Amino acid sequence: MRLLKKVVAVGLASAMVFAMAGCGSSSKATTAASEAATTAAETKKEETKSAETTAAAVKNAVGGDLADKKVGISIYKFDDNFMTLYRTELQRYLTEDLGFKKDNVVIQDGKGDQAEQTNQIQNFITQKYDVLILNLVQASSAPEITNMCKEAGIPVVYINREPDTEEEQRWKDEKINATYVGCDARQSGTYQGEEILETSNKGDINGDGVVNYIMIQGDPENVDAQYRTEFSVKALTDKGVKVKELLKQRGDWDQAKAQQIAQDALTQYGDQIEVIFCNNDAMALGALQAIEAAGRTVNKDIYLVGVDALTEAVQNVIDDKQTGTVFNDHFSQAQTASDMAVKFLKGDSVENVNMVDYIKVTKANAQDTLDKLKK
Repeated sequence: MRLLKKVVAVGLASAMVFAMAGCGSSSKATTAASEAATTAAETKKEETKSAETTAAAVKNAVGGDLADKKVGISIYKFDDNFMTLYRTELQRYLTEDLGFKKDNVVIQDGKGDQAEQTNQIQNFITQKYDVLILNLVQASSAPEITNMCKEAGIPVVYINREPDTEEEQRWKDEKINATYVGCDARQSGTYQGEEILETSNKGDINGDGVVNYIMIQGDPENVDAQYRTEFSVKALTDKGVKVKELLKQRGDWDQAKAQQIAQDALTQYGDQIEVIFCNNDAMALGALQAIEAAGRTVNKDIYLVGVDALTEAVQNVIDDKQTGTVFNDHFSQAQTASDMAVKFLKGDSVENVNMVDYIKVTKANAQDTLDKLKK
C-alpha cells in the first residue's frame, strides 16, 4: 500500500508537469509541479531509507540475519481455540515483523500427549534449533525439558502454561536461559468474579442472600485453571458475598465436555444454579448450548462467564448470551514471547518471568475488543 501511494504521488506530479506544459500554462505553475514531483521523490527516498534502516537493525540484532535462525515451537494441542489464535500470531510476528524465514519457524502439535511433545522437543534439540518456544502439555514437565535444553545450550521460552515458582526461581538462581511469558491467572479469575459483582444483583438472582454456582474447570494440574477457579470465587467472598458451590468438575478446556457437564448440572440442580464459571471461553460456549437447551436465559435467570475473549464469546457478550469474558491477550503474549526469544539469541539478559495483563471484557467494551480481534 505504501509503495502504491508513492507511485501515485510521483505519477500525479509528473502528470501535472506534462498537462501544464501542453496547455501553455505559466512557468510559475510548471515550477510548482516540478517541485511537487521532487517532493514526492524525496519522500519516497526517505521512506525507503527508513525501511532499510529498520531492516538492518533487525538483521544486526543477533549479529546476523534472523532469517537464518531456527525457532522450534510446540503447542500442547492444535485444536485448542485459544492456542490456535496464539500460534497464528506467533508465526505472523516472527516471520513478518522480526524477519525469521518461514521455513525456519516450525510449529508442531503436541496432541495433548506429553510423551509425544517431549519427543518433538528432543528432535528440535537433535536438529540444533537456535531457540525453542514451548506450550507444555504438562507444566510439571518443565524441569526435565529445561535440563534437556540447558545441556544442549538452547534457550527456551515457556508460554501459556506456567511452571511452578520453584522451577522459575531455579532458572534465575542457576542462570539458566529459560523464561516464562504469560498472564497472571489470578487476575483473570478476579475479573470473572468482578463481572458477577457488577450485575444488578451481584449474582444473587433469587435474592436468598447466597450465590449458587457451578465451576467448569480446565485441567486441574494447570496453574491457570487453579487460579481462575480460586480467584473468581474469592472476588465475591472478599466483598462479603456468600456463595455455595453446587458442582466443580473438570472440562479439560473442551467445549463438548463442558456442554455435557452443564447439561447434567442443570438437570440435577435446575433453577438453583445462578452462575456458571468457566475457566475458558470454549467451555463457556459449551455451557451456553446447555443453558439454551434447558430454556434458561443468560443475564436474566443465569449468569455465564469465561476467559480468553474468543471472537464468538465476545459476540455473545454483545448479544447478551454471555455475561462477560476476559481477554487473554494473545497478541501481546505472542509478541513478547518472540521478543524474549530474540533477546536470548542476542545474548541479552532475560527476566525469568514476563507477565502481560488480562483485560476485562463486558458489554461496555466488547465491541472495541471484537474490532481488535477482527483486524
